[in-house]
Amino acid sequence: MIPLSTPTSVLLAGGGSAGHVSPLLSLADALRRRHPDVRLTALGTREGLEARLVPARGIDLRFVPKVPLPRRPSGDLLRLPANLKAAVAAAGAAIDETSAQVVVGFGGYVSTPAYLAARRRGVPIVVHEQNARPGIANRLGARWSTHVATTFSGTALAHSRRIGMPLRREVATLDRAALRSEAAAAFGLDPSRTTLLVTGGSLGAQRLNDAFRARAARLGDVGIQVLHVTGLGKEFDPDRSPTGARYVVVPYADRMELAYAAADLVVARSGANTVCELTAVGLPAVYVPLPVGNGEQRLNAADVVAAGGGLLVDDADFTPAWIDAHLLDLVADSERLAEMGRRARELGEPRADELLADMVDDAAQGTAS
Repeated sequence: MIPLSTPTSVLLAGGGSAGHVSPLLSLADALRRRHPDVRLTALGTREGLEARLVPARGIDLRFVPKVPLPRRPSGDLLRLPANLKAAVAAAGAAIDETSAQVVVGFGGYVSTPAYLAARRRGVPIVVHEQNARPGIANRLGARWSTHVATTFSGTALAHSRRIGMPLRREVATLDRAALRSEAAAAFGLDPSRTTLLVTGGSLGAQRLNDAFRARAARLGDVGIQVLHVTGLGKEFDPDRSPTGARYVVVPYADRMELAYAAADLVVARSGANTVCELTAVGLPAVYVPLPVGNGEQRLNAADVVAAGGGLLVDDADFTPAWIDAHLLDLVADSERLAEMGRRARELGEPRADELLADMVDDAAQGTAS
Protein backbone atom coordinates (compact mmCIF):
# COMPACT_ATOMS: atom_id res chain seq x y z
CA MET A 1 0.00 0.00 0.00
CA ILE A 2 1.05 3.61 -0.56
CA PRO A 3 1.83 5.30 2.80
CA LEU A 4 -0.60 8.10 3.61
CA SER A 5 -0.15 11.18 5.76
CA THR A 6 -3.64 10.67 7.16
CA PRO A 7 -6.24 7.96 6.62
CA THR A 8 -9.10 8.94 4.32
CA SER A 9 -11.22 5.79 4.84
CA VAL A 10 -11.32 3.51 7.90
CA LEU A 11 -13.42 0.39 8.47
CA LEU A 12 -14.43 -0.29 12.09
CA ALA A 13 -15.43 -3.87 12.92
CA GLY A 14 -17.22 -4.60 16.16
CA GLY A 15 -20.66 -5.34 17.44
CA GLY A 16 -23.02 -7.46 19.43
CA SER A 17 -22.48 -5.95 22.86
CA ALA A 18 -21.88 -2.54 24.40
CA GLY A 19 -18.34 -3.69 25.21
CA HIS A 20 -17.56 -3.76 21.49
CA VAL A 21 -19.74 -0.90 20.29
CA SER A 22 -18.80 1.74 22.88
CA PRO A 23 -15.05 1.83 22.13
CA LEU A 24 -15.84 1.72 18.40
CA LEU A 25 -17.95 4.87 18.71
CA SER A 26 -15.35 6.59 20.89
CA LEU A 27 -12.63 5.92 18.32
CA ALA A 28 -14.90 7.17 15.56
CA ASP A 29 -15.35 10.46 17.43
CA ALA A 30 -11.58 10.80 17.93
CA LEU A 31 -10.87 10.16 14.25
CA ARG A 32 -13.46 12.73 13.21
CA ARG A 33 -11.96 15.34 15.53
CA ARG A 34 -8.49 14.98 14.02
CA HIS A 35 -9.55 14.11 10.43
CA PRO A 36 -12.88 15.88 9.71
CA ASP A 37 -13.08 14.49 6.17
CA VAL A 38 -12.32 10.86 7.01
CA ARG A 39 -14.79 8.31 5.72
CA LEU A 40 -15.88 5.96 8.49
CA THR A 41 -17.70 2.70 7.87
CA ALA A 42 -18.70 0.14 10.47
CA LEU A 43 -19.24 -3.58 10.14
CA GLY A 44 -21.88 -5.14 12.36
CA THR A 45 -24.76 -7.57 12.62
CA ARG A 46 -28.47 -6.92 12.36
CA GLU A 47 -29.05 -8.37 15.83
CA GLY A 48 -26.54 -6.33 17.81
CA LEU A 49 -26.67 -2.93 19.51
CA GLU A 50 -24.72 -1.48 16.61
CA ALA A 51 -27.77 -1.75 14.35
CA ARG A 52 -29.30 1.10 16.36
CA LEU A 53 -26.34 2.99 17.85
CA VAL A 54 -24.01 3.25 14.85
CA PRO A 55 -26.43 4.85 12.34
CA ALA A 56 -27.59 7.22 15.10
CA ARG A 57 -24.03 8.61 15.15
CA GLY A 58 -24.06 9.22 11.41
CA ILE A 59 -21.76 6.30 10.56
CA ASP A 60 -22.43 4.08 7.56
CA LEU A 61 -23.16 0.54 8.80
CA ARG A 62 -22.60 -2.52 6.64
CA PHE A 63 -23.96 -5.87 7.79
CA VAL A 64 -22.12 -9.17 7.81
CA PRO A 65 -23.66 -12.55 8.65
CA LYS A 66 -23.25 -13.54 12.29
CA VAL A 67 -20.71 -16.36 12.51
CA PRO A 68 -20.62 -18.09 15.91
CA LEU A 69 -17.28 -19.74 16.60
CA PRO A 70 -18.34 -22.93 18.45
CA ARG A 71 -16.25 -24.04 21.42
CA ARG A 72 -17.64 -27.60 21.27
CA PRO A 73 -19.13 -29.93 18.60
CA SER A 74 -22.48 -28.66 17.36
CA GLY A 75 -24.47 -27.84 14.27
CA ASP A 76 -22.70 -24.48 14.17
CA LEU A 77 -19.40 -26.30 13.67
CA LEU A 78 -20.74 -28.07 10.58
CA ARG A 79 -22.05 -24.79 9.17
CA LEU A 80 -18.92 -22.78 10.00
CA PRO A 81 -17.08 -22.99 6.64
CA ALA A 82 -20.04 -21.77 4.58
CA ASN A 83 -21.04 -19.13 7.14
CA LEU A 84 -17.50 -17.82 7.47
CA LYS A 85 -17.04 -17.69 3.71
CA ALA A 86 -20.16 -15.54 3.34
CA ALA A 87 -19.07 -13.24 6.17
CA VAL A 88 -15.55 -12.78 4.78
CA ALA A 89 -17.05 -11.98 1.37
CA ALA A 90 -19.31 -9.32 2.93
CA ALA A 91 -16.41 -7.82 4.88
CA GLY A 92 -14.23 -7.83 1.76
CA ALA A 93 -16.93 -6.07 -0.24
CA ALA A 94 -17.12 -3.36 2.41
CA ILE A 95 -13.35 -2.86 2.29
CA ASP A 96 -13.36 -2.68 -1.51
CA GLU A 97 -16.38 -0.42 -1.86
CA THR A 98 -15.11 2.11 0.72
CA SER A 99 -11.43 1.89 -0.31
CA ALA A 100 -10.58 1.39 3.35
CA GLN A 101 -6.91 1.90 4.16
CA VAL A 102 -7.14 0.53 7.71
CA VAL A 103 -9.39 -2.06 9.37
CA VAL A 104 -9.89 -1.68 13.11
CA GLY A 105 -11.35 -4.63 15.01
CA PHE A 106 -12.79 -4.74 18.52
CA GLY A 107 -13.42 -8.47 18.74
CA GLY A 108 -16.62 -10.48 18.54
CA TYR A 109 -18.46 -12.09 15.65
CA VAL A 110 -17.73 -9.30 13.18
CA SER A 111 -13.98 -8.99 13.63
CA THR A 112 -12.88 -12.44 12.46
CA PRO A 113 -14.19 -12.05 8.88
CA ALA A 114 -12.92 -8.45 8.82
CA TYR A 115 -9.41 -9.55 9.80
CA LEU A 116 -9.43 -12.35 7.21
CA ALA A 117 -10.66 -10.05 4.43
CA ALA A 118 -8.12 -7.34 5.33
CA ARG A 119 -5.23 -9.80 5.39
CA ARG A 120 -6.14 -11.12 1.94
CA ARG A 121 -6.03 -7.56 0.59
CA GLY A 122 -2.91 -6.42 2.41
CA VAL A 123 -4.88 -3.80 4.34
CA PRO A 124 -3.31 -2.92 7.73
CA ILE A 125 -5.13 -4.18 10.81
CA VAL A 126 -5.50 -2.45 14.18
CA VAL A 127 -6.81 -4.52 17.11
CA HIS A 128 -8.35 -3.32 20.37
CA GLU A 129 -9.13 -5.85 23.10
CA GLN A 130 -11.40 -4.48 25.83
CA ASN A 131 -11.36 -7.42 28.24
CA ALA A 132 -8.56 -8.75 30.42
CA ARG A 133 -8.92 -12.14 28.73
CA PRO A 134 -8.82 -11.83 24.91
CA GLY A 135 -11.34 -13.54 22.67
CA ILE A 136 -10.70 -15.83 19.73
CA ALA A 137 -11.15 -13.12 17.09
CA ASN A 138 -8.59 -10.74 18.56
CA ARG A 139 -6.10 -13.51 19.22
CA LEU A 140 -6.28 -14.19 15.49
CA GLY A 141 -6.07 -10.53 14.44
CA ALA A 142 -3.11 -9.85 16.73
CA ARG A 143 -1.04 -12.44 14.86
CA TRP A 144 -1.30 -10.31 11.72
CA SER A 145 -0.69 -6.86 13.16
CA THR A 146 1.85 -4.84 15.12
CA HIS A 147 -0.88 -2.34 16.02
CA VAL A 148 -2.50 -4.14 18.96
CA ALA A 149 -3.97 -2.33 21.94
CA THR A 150 -5.27 -3.72 25.22
CA THR A 151 -7.31 -2.20 28.01
CA PHE A 152 -5.61 -4.00 30.91
CA SER A 153 -1.95 -4.62 31.66
CA GLY A 154 -2.36 -8.34 32.27
CA THR A 155 -3.90 -9.14 28.88
CA ALA A 156 -1.81 -11.73 27.01
CA LEU A 157 -1.99 -10.77 23.34
CA ALA A 158 0.71 -10.79 20.68
CA HIS A 159 2.37 -7.45 19.81
CA SER A 160 0.21 -5.57 22.30
CA ARG A 161 0.58 -2.53 24.51
CA ARG A 162 -1.84 -1.20 27.08
CA ILE A 163 -3.65 2.01 26.19
CA GLY A 164 -6.87 1.64 28.21
CA MET A 165 -10.47 1.79 27.03
CA PRO A 166 -11.64 4.47 24.57
CA LEU A 167 -14.36 6.32 26.47
CA ARG A 168 -17.09 8.82 25.69
CA ARG A 169 -15.72 12.35 26.01
CA GLU A 170 -18.46 13.20 28.50
CA VAL A 171 -16.88 10.65 30.85
CA ALA A 172 -13.22 11.07 29.90
CA THR A 173 -13.33 14.83 30.56
CA LEU A 174 -15.68 14.71 33.57
CA ASP A 175 -15.00 17.14 36.42
CA ARG A 176 -17.04 15.48 39.15
CA ALA A 177 -16.75 18.31 41.67
CA ALA A 178 -17.82 20.97 39.18
CA LEU A 179 -20.84 18.95 38.08
CA ARG A 180 -21.95 17.62 41.47
CA SER A 181 -24.70 20.16 42.16
CA GLU A 182 -26.18 19.80 38.68
CA ALA A 183 -25.98 16.02 38.95
CA ALA A 184 -27.70 15.94 42.33
CA ALA A 185 -30.49 18.15 41.05
CA ALA A 186 -30.98 15.93 38.00
CA PHE A 187 -31.70 12.91 40.24
CA GLY A 188 -33.43 14.75 43.08
CA LEU A 189 -30.51 14.20 45.48
CA ASP A 190 -28.91 16.33 48.18
CA PRO A 191 -25.38 17.32 47.04
CA SER A 192 -24.23 17.70 50.66
CA ARG A 193 -24.90 14.05 51.57
CA THR A 194 -22.57 11.11 51.01
CA THR A 195 -23.99 9.32 47.99
CA LEU A 196 -23.72 5.66 47.04
CA LEU A 197 -24.27 4.70 43.39
CA VAL A 198 -25.44 1.14 42.70
CA THR A 199 -25.46 -0.10 39.12
CA GLY A 200 -25.49 -3.46 37.42
CA GLY A 201 -25.08 -2.02 33.92
CA SER A 202 -27.74 -1.67 31.27
CA LEU A 203 -29.35 -5.03 32.14
CA GLY A 204 -29.11 -4.60 35.89
CA ALA A 205 -27.79 -7.13 38.41
CA GLN A 206 -30.36 -9.06 40.42
CA ARG A 207 -27.89 -9.87 43.19
CA LEU A 208 -27.23 -6.17 43.79
CA ASN A 209 -30.89 -5.24 43.43
CA ASP A 210 -32.00 -7.81 46.00
CA ALA A 211 -29.30 -6.98 48.55
CA PHE A 212 -29.89 -3.24 48.45
CA ARG A 213 -33.65 -3.52 48.43
CA ALA A 214 -33.34 -5.36 51.74
CA ARG A 215 -31.19 -2.57 53.21
CA ALA A 216 -32.77 0.56 51.73
CA ALA A 217 -34.19 1.82 55.03
CA ARG A 218 -31.03 0.93 56.97
CA LEU A 219 -28.86 2.96 54.60
CA GLY A 220 -31.15 5.93 55.02
CA ASP A 221 -31.13 5.52 58.81
CA VAL A 222 -27.35 6.08 58.91
CA GLY A 223 -27.58 9.06 56.55
CA ILE A 224 -26.38 7.42 53.35
CA GLN A 225 -28.06 8.62 50.17
CA VAL A 226 -28.44 6.08 47.36
CA LEU A 227 -28.85 6.35 43.60
CA HIS A 228 -29.76 2.87 42.38
CA VAL A 229 -29.77 2.08 38.64
CA THR A 230 -31.67 -1.21 38.58
CA GLY A 231 -31.96 -2.04 34.88
CA LEU A 232 -35.10 -1.62 32.81
CA GLY A 233 -38.11 -3.44 34.24
CA LYS A 234 -36.35 -4.18 37.56
CA GLU A 235 -37.34 -1.06 39.47
CA PHE A 236 -38.74 -1.33 43.01
CA ASP A 237 -40.26 0.95 45.62
CA PRO A 238 -37.71 1.10 48.47
CA ASP A 239 -38.57 1.28 52.14
CA ARG A 240 -38.21 4.92 53.19
CA SER A 241 -36.08 6.17 56.04
CA PRO A 242 -37.43 8.88 58.37
CA THR A 243 -34.02 10.59 58.44
CA GLY A 244 -34.49 12.24 55.06
CA ALA A 245 -31.62 10.48 53.28
CA ARG A 246 -33.10 9.66 49.90
CA TYR A 247 -33.08 6.33 48.08
CA VAL A 248 -33.63 7.08 44.39
CA VAL A 249 -34.41 4.21 42.02
CA VAL A 250 -34.11 4.65 38.24
CA PRO A 251 -34.23 1.93 35.56
CA TYR A 252 -31.33 3.44 33.60
CA ALA A 253 -29.31 6.64 33.30
CA ASP A 254 -29.11 8.31 29.90
CA ARG A 255 -26.25 10.48 31.17
CA MET A 256 -24.11 8.18 33.26
CA GLU A 257 -21.59 10.96 33.77
CA LEU A 258 -24.16 12.73 35.95
CA ALA A 259 -24.53 9.60 38.10
CA TYR A 260 -20.76 9.50 38.52
CA ALA A 261 -20.65 13.19 39.43
CA ALA A 262 -23.25 12.66 42.15
CA ALA A 263 -21.48 9.64 43.68
CA ASP A 264 -18.84 9.17 46.38
CA LEU A 265 -18.70 5.37 46.12
CA VAL A 266 -19.98 2.87 43.55
CA VAL A 267 -21.12 -0.74 43.85
CA ALA A 268 -21.12 -2.34 40.41
CA ARG A 269 -20.34 -5.31 38.22
CA SER A 270 -16.83 -5.25 36.77
CA GLY A 271 -17.40 -5.15 33.05
CA ALA A 272 -14.43 -3.64 31.24
CA ASN A 273 -16.23 -0.42 30.35
CA THR A 274 -17.45 0.10 33.92
CA VAL A 275 -14.00 -0.45 35.43
CA CYS A 276 -12.38 1.94 32.96
CA GLU A 277 -14.98 4.66 33.38
CA LEU A 278 -14.71 4.55 37.17
CA THR A 279 -10.91 4.72 37.14
CA ALA A 280 -10.95 7.53 34.57
CA VAL A 281 -13.16 9.68 36.81
CA GLY A 282 -11.47 8.62 40.05
CA LEU A 283 -14.36 6.86 41.76
CA PRO A 284 -13.72 4.19 44.40
CA ALA A 285 -15.79 1.08 43.91
CA VAL A 286 -16.89 -2.26 45.28
CA TYR A 287 -16.76 -4.64 42.32
CA VAL A 288 -19.02 -7.71 42.28
CA PRO A 289 -17.99 -9.73 39.20
CA LEU A 290 -20.63 -11.52 37.18
CA PRO A 291 -20.23 -15.18 38.21
CA VAL A 292 -20.60 -16.65 34.71
CA GLY A 293 -18.48 -16.86 31.56
CA ASN A 294 -14.72 -17.33 31.67
CA GLY A 295 -14.04 -15.22 34.75
CA GLU A 296 -13.06 -12.14 32.77
CA GLN A 297 -14.93 -9.72 35.04
CA ARG A 298 -12.77 -10.73 38.00
CA LEU A 299 -9.68 -10.15 35.87
CA ASN A 300 -11.00 -6.79 34.68
CA ALA A 301 -10.99 -5.49 38.24
CA ALA A 302 -7.66 -7.06 39.24
CA ASP A 303 -5.40 -4.04 38.58
CA VAL A 304 -7.55 -1.47 40.36
CA VAL A 305 -8.17 -3.75 43.34
CA ALA A 306 -4.43 -4.50 43.63
CA ALA A 307 -3.73 -0.75 43.55
CA GLY A 308 -6.16 -0.10 46.39
CA GLY A 309 -8.72 1.72 44.27
CA GLY A 310 -11.49 -0.80 44.79
CA LEU A 311 -12.66 -3.90 46.62
CA LEU A 312 -13.71 -7.19 45.07
CA VAL A 313 -16.57 -9.25 46.50
CA ASP A 314 -17.74 -12.58 45.11
CA ASP A 315 -21.31 -12.53 43.85
CA ALA A 316 -22.42 -15.17 46.33
CA ASP A 317 -20.94 -13.17 49.22
CA PHE A 318 -22.68 -9.90 48.39
CA THR A 319 -25.63 -10.10 50.74
CA PRO A 320 -27.54 -7.76 53.05
CA ALA A 321 -25.28 -9.05 55.83
CA TRP A 322 -22.18 -7.97 53.86
CA ILE A 323 -23.66 -4.49 53.53
CA ASP A 324 -24.11 -4.39 57.33
CA ALA A 325 -20.66 -5.73 58.11
CA HIS A 326 -18.55 -3.88 55.56
CA LEU A 327 -20.27 -1.35 53.33
CA LEU A 328 -21.77 0.91 55.98
CA ASP A 329 -18.37 1.58 57.57
CA LEU A 330 -16.73 2.10 54.19
CA VAL A 331 -19.25 4.68 52.99
CA ALA A 332 -18.85 6.58 56.26
CA ASP A 333 -15.05 6.76 55.98
CA SER A 334 -14.50 9.86 53.80
CA GLU A 335 -10.70 9.74 54.13
CA ARG A 336 -10.55 6.14 52.95
CA LEU A 337 -12.87 6.88 50.04
CA ALA A 338 -10.72 9.83 48.97
CA GLU A 339 -7.57 7.69 49.04
CA MET A 340 -9.25 4.88 47.10
CA GLY A 341 -10.45 7.40 44.52
CA ARG A 342 -6.95 8.80 44.11
CA ARG A 343 -5.50 5.34 43.58
CA ALA A 344 -8.23 4.44 41.11
CA ARG A 345 -7.57 7.57 39.10
CA GLU A 346 -3.87 6.75 38.83
CA LEU A 347 -4.88 3.73 36.72
CA GLY A 348 -7.39 5.61 34.57
CA GLU A 349 -6.56 6.50 30.98
CA PRO A 350 -8.92 9.22 29.73
CA ARG A 351 -6.90 9.61 26.49
CA ALA A 352 -7.29 6.03 25.28
CA ASP A 353 -9.41 7.15 22.32
CA GLU A 354 -6.60 9.41 21.11
CA LEU A 355 -3.97 6.73 21.69
CA LEU A 356 -5.97 4.28 19.58
CA ALA A 357 -6.41 6.95 16.90
CA ASP A 358 -2.60 7.31 16.92
CA MET A 359 -2.37 3.60 16.11
CA VAL A 360 -4.78 4.02 13.20
CA ASP A 361 -2.66 6.88 11.84
CA ASP A 362 0.51 4.80 12.25
CA ALA A 363 -1.08 1.89 10.42
CA ALA A 364 -2.17 4.15 7.55
CA GLN A 365 1.35 5.55 7.29
CA GLY A 366 2.90 2.10 7.35
CA THR A 367 4.85 2.75 10.57
CA ALA A 368 5.05 0.53 13.64
CA SER A 369 3.18 1.44 16.80
